[in-house]
Order: sequence, then C-alpha cells, then structure tokens
Amino acid sequence: MIEKLFGRNKKQKVAAKGDEQLTCRLTTELLRPSDQSWRLFSIMSEFVNGFNLLRKLGPAITFWGSARLKPGDKYYDEAEELASRLAETGLAVVTGGGGGIMEASNVGAFKVGGASVGLNIRLPEEQRLNPYTTESQTFDHFFARKVMLAYASEAYIYFPGGLGTLDELFEIATLIQTKKITRVPVALYGKEFWAPLLDWMKNDLAKKHKTISPEDLELFTVVDGVDEAEKFILKHLSTSCNFRPTKRKLRRSLPKADESAL
Repeated sequence: MIEKLFGRNKKQKVAAKGDEQLTCRLTTELLRPSDQSWRLFSIMSEFVNGFNLLRKLGPAITFWGSARLKPGDKYYDEAEELASRLAETGLAVVTGGGGGIMEASNVGAFKVGGASVGLNIRLPEEQRLNPYTTESQTFDHFFARKVMLAYASEAYIYFPGGLGTLDELFEIATLIQTKKITRVPVALYGKEFWAPLLDWMKNDLAKKHKTISPEDLELFTVVDGVDEAEKFILKHLSTSCNFRPTKRKLRRSLPKADESAL
C-alpha cells in the first residue's frame, strides 16, 4: 500500500513517459538510428574528396547566381561570356554545378577548353549536375559543399539570384569580416539588381541600427558588364596572388544538354 501511494506508481509513470517515441528533429534528423554511424563516414568522405579535387585546380574563380535563368537571358549570356574570358586566362571556373548562372559559367569555361568545375548538391527539385564540367563532385550535405566553395577560389562573383545566392554571399562576407579566410575580391554583377540591397545595408544596418560597420560595405564591389568585371578580377588577382593571365583557346565541342534534367 505504501509503495502504491508514494513511490511505485510514480516510477511507473516516469518510465511510461520515457517509453514514448520522440519525434523532434534531434531524433528524426540528427540522431537517426538507421544511419547515424554511416552518416559520419559519408560526411568525412565528402570533405576528403572535395579537398582532393580542389588541390588540382590552381587559381580559380567561383560564379554564383540563380539556377532558374535560361539561355537568352541577359545575365545567363553575360555569365557565359565572362567565364569564357577568364577561363582563357588560365583561371579555373567553379560553380555549384546546377542550371542557370551555374550552367552558363560552366558552358563558358568548357567551350574554350578551360577547367570547368561543378560542386553540386543533391536536391529533390531544381538542381542537377549540368553536363559542361570537366571535374565535379555531388554532395549530400550543404555544409560540406559550402566549405569547399568557401575555400575554392581567389575571387567570387555573384550574379542575380535567390535565397541560395544570398546565403553564399553573406557566408563569404562573414568569413572575410571575421578573418576566417583571407580577404578576396567579391564582385556583385549587375548594379540594377544589387543596388537596393546595398542601400538597405548602408541606410538601415550601418546607419540606423548600427548592426554592421560602415567598412563592412567595402567587402563588396559592384560591377556592371563583362568588360568591367573582367578588368576588376584580373587587376585584383595580379596583386593578391601574382596571377599572370595567359590567353589560350582550346575549343571543345559542347555536349548536348539533357533538357529534361535542367
């Protein structure tokens, strides 16, 4: 009777609660019993393979931008032209490996015989590796891919894009601001697209709320047009890493894209 009143039932209730299946993200995503151990090996392999790929490249530039733009769009065509010119100087062109601006940049590098690299992410929709890469790796984990992209290049150029492009822009800016990576040129391509964002950062973040320093705005340079972008990148690389352009044209025939996969 005493056990029933003061102890035993209470313990049983606690145990019963403990037997309930948790459904929070901790167990459904992070600690999934079905693949928890193997997932660690998968992450390690992505890092190892990614760094081994980057070692081959030499000086490189990473292109960012929307996966949704198509051939014929102003920014698609200009990304392709800029990538062609930079690949001809000996720079490897690195992208996220998908469609849109990423595809355009890989096309530009590929067709002149340059190094065309795609660091792709496996997604249920929108993202598939485009066929214009000479080197590629597909990732399951965004964070592993982001590390590779953050350390891949001597310069970064951002064409108009959506959430993914903005995420990567502020990731690189934060790494430079906190001195986690060496300061590298960050070019924002297209004044019309980027000016409103920079105005908001200047007027609201820096002046009104003081959540960033005015000098943080100097991390970005707006370029408007292929000629200006090429000049900006090559000028900075000539001093930051002693890069010496060597024009070369090793034309390749382009593979036929699988339109159903783009």
